[in-house]
Amino acid sequence: MNILAIDTSGPVAGVAVMRDGEIAYEGAAVNRLTHSVNLMPMVEEALGRAGLDVSEIDLYACVTGPGSFTGVRIGVSAVKGMAHGAEKPCIGVDALEALASGVCMADALLCPIQDARAGQVYGAAFLPGMPPVRVLDNMAEKLPAFIEKALAVADGKKLCFVGDGVKTYRKAIVDILGDRAVFPTAHMSYLRPASVALLANERSADAVDYLTLMPVYLRAPQAERERARKLGGNA
Repeated sequence: MNILAIDTSGPVAGVAVMRDGEIAYEGAAVNRLTHSVNLMPMVEEALGRAGLDVSEIDLYACVTGPGSFTGVRIGVSAVKGMAHGAEKPCIGVDALEALASGVCMADALLCPIQDARAGQVYGAAFLPGMPPVRVLDNMAEKLPAFIEKALAVADGKKLCFVGDGVKTYRKAIVDILGDRAVFPTAHMSYLRPASVALLANERSADAVDYLTLMPVYLRAPQAERERARKLGGNA
């Protein structure tokens, strides 16, 4: 089976191709261009480098959240369009699970976090593996509240933090946990598109049609929250 996997849920735009169970191509970009500008040229390059035509893709995969509202919509819309045009199935992959899948630290609880703005993180916790073993469901919480929940299931392990939330909250994490907090090296610190492809391959039986694939949000977009706040204030 050939899988095209993409991620636009965070600051890194990523594309990977899995061909017959092996990663044939992986590419990621962090630049001043938006995901909407980067993505389709990256898909075209990925297919060319992998030696595949778009007609040979059997399954389309994308990260459906949590993450940037705009970023997630870009990736989901692209995959829905490609799957529809090719009349092929597609599958959504959880961003936090994909982040945990890219970290090789067997002696720590994996705590992927993304910067959710408004002083919150999107977070979860996993034991290492492929797929990783979930021990905390996805949540949107203030950092101290998330860490408290992670410590409750850590069973004495160190906590390994990965994801774009680390850039924002690393000092705060160390202030709370001290040397019990660990951080992976750069090549494991972002969401690897190859992890998206691997998880899609693991769960290919759960593939859906393009109409069923939807973003997964842990809270309403900012515009909707502002509207609700104003309506409540007016009331």
